[in-house]
Amino acid sequence: MPICTSCAQPTPYLYTVYDSAYNFRLEQCTACHALADPYVEHDALTLLLDLILLKRDVYRHLLYNRGLGARKAGDKAPATGPSDDAASQQRHSERARWWLILKLGAALICVDAFIRWTHISEPEPSTSGSAAAHWSNNALQGFLRILVGCLFETAAFHAGVVLACFAVLKALPATQAPVSGIREQFRYSHVPLTLFYSSLTKLFLLFCLSVWRPDSAKGPGAGGARRDLHPDAASFVQRALALLDEDTLDREWVVRNVLGGMAAGFGLRVVLDCHPVFTTMIIIAGWLVKTAVASLVSGWVGTGLGATPGDKAAGEVWLAYSIP
Repeated sequence: MPICTSCAQPTPYLYTVYDSAYNFRLEQCTACHALADPYVEHDALTLLLDLILLKRDVYRHLLYNRGLGARKAGDKAPATGPSDDAASQQRHSERARWWLILKLGAALICVDAFIRWTHISEPEPSTSGSAAAHWSNNALQGFLRILVGCLFETAAFHAGVVLACFAVLKALPATQAPVSGIREQFRYSHVPLTLFYSSLTKLFLLFCLSVWRPDSAKGPGAGGARRDLHPDAASFVQRALALLDEDTLDREWVVRNVLGGMAAGFGLRVVLDCHPVFTTMIIIAGWLVKTAVASLVSGWVGTGLGATPGDKAAGEVWLAYSIP
């Protein structure tokens, strides 16, 4: 059953369709009297932007209401009974959710592998001919190894998070208050889907950093201090901007781990409906499992980045982008 994106209470219908699919009316929630799900009439671009901005309501829409809650004007209740219809709808939603996880996961793993490859791989040589062909073969081999490494890392992180979610939900005491709509409609397939949705924020920023790289020749103080500032103020501004220098701050690490961890914790906070302390513990558990797997595959991935089997330099570069 769909839920209200504002108060998370279950609601039988989200909108009523009249003459055509584009002629519909949004329903009000019977608990909070707000529109049950305003995202029904929003396009895919708006949903993507709100996912990147970590809007709570768009998570609830995509996880619990997507493709549900439609009612044809004048329809009666089904003759087979509401329980049979709800069970059949639930099985269909579960299969569709796992299929969406596979498709979304495959696409995001490829994007993640490309981003890592652009940061780790060696630049293309300026010479042409056999040297360029040799570089192309090595680059393809390195990308494939990074892709497999990302696949193992993602699977390990998701497995660790799902197991930690299971342990946390079992450890939480049963409350006497009515169960919220989120907890009532929760399925463990929501966890990997939430992690993929929350990774869009960090992948978007990492992709921007991989396409528009900062000019290393120009530091934050290369252009000189502004002449309209006091010398002491200009010196303070230069020191503050120096903290954001590429040589001082690893932007990719901050975006991948700090911002990525915060986004994943926010998504789990929405889907689990528990205290942020528990979601932080779950993310740390997933990081530990991912770190263990990354350490195991780092040597194999490193051999595809131009390193010899005994050389650990390339494997350490891979771990630098993997370990929080």
